Amino acid sequence: MSAVGRWFGDRLPISGGQLRELTNEPVPYHLKRWWFALGGTPAYLFIVQIFTGILLAFYYEASPATAYQSVEYITRDVAFGWYIRSVHKWAATLMIVAVILHQIRVFFTGAYRRPREINWIVGMCLLFCTLMTGFTGYSLVYEQLSFWGATVGANITDTVPLIGGFLKRMMLAGDGYNRATLSRFFILHAAILPVTIVLLVAVHITIIRLQGVTEFRFKDEETGVAKTFNFFPDHLYTEVMIGLVLMILLSALATILPATLGPPANPLQTPEIIKPEWFFYVAFRWLKLFSGTAAVLSMGFIVFVMFTWPFTDSWIRKHTRFQEASVWVGIAGALSIIALTVWEAIVRH
Repeated sequence: MSAVGRWFGDRLPISGGQLRELTNEPVPYHLKRWWFALGGTPAYLFIVQIFTGILLAFYYEASPATAYQSVEYITRDVAFGWYIRSVHKWAATLMIVAVILHQIRVFFTGAYRRPREINWIVGMCLLFCTLMTGFTGYSLVYEQLSFWGATVGANITDTVPLIGGFLKRMMLAGDGYNRATLSRFFILHAAILPVTIVLLVAVHITIIRLQGVTEFRFKDEETGVAKTFNFFPDHLYTEVMIGLVLMILLSALATILPATLGPPANPLQTPEIIKPEWFFYVAFRWLKLFSGTAAVLSMGFIVFVMFTWPFTDSWIRKHTRFQEASVWVGIAGALSIIALTVWEAIVRH
């Protein structure tokens, strides 16, 4: 081993002390709480998504004539195919939940305020890329609900002023659902969106490294110098334990509630009930409450406010006496999202 160590030492002149100094950046004490260290959870689930997605891609065929049969083959004939597909589905669900919870935590703790406005925007881009990854993945199954969900989503996109038609054609690879649409979804789901997420995560982490983690104090901390702990091995062990818990949870969910397969897509028969995946319930219900263009424009305005909220909050805090208006806005927004989601979940149409 000493000879091997000398061989690497000659070519990589980094000592153990230098490596520890490089990785042992002091981590604020509040990150011992899982709620404040949520960023690692979607990152772990994303890795699970990549690994299981590669395994699924060995058998999946992105064509209207073969997509459903290939998913059926994975689910029923491939060894442990049902398990891999179920883990992939549940990891996607939990990743979306984790990213949403992370953004909620950042919002309610004010961690988006100066000088972290850019990282908030990067985080919002990550949220929407995650949602789009879920949407395209759901569409790849090519069952009845996923086909019509993609069709309805494209028609809604078409109502966006000026660029709606272009976005619809980009989404469907044509003016309507055609034999090239699934290939377009597959490229988006398996290549473009994952690479975009990786790049955004790299930017996100780089900004955190440059600015440092937002520090908070709690009652169990002593006054004076803020308590910290080492990233390696303390925080790394915490993330590993979270990963093990998530793997057990994913395995349990995949076994108890495996991914199912509905009837194959039939472009000639519109289902009586069309519903998207749960994370789009709020948008679907909103679109039902208003006319097409008004709903799309109002939803676009809400998204714009979400992206630019750090600057809006700064203006409110500077020019009014409502210093914590963001808390009440956040509570109202969260309750509205929950209400619209539950409403759409319980109605039949």
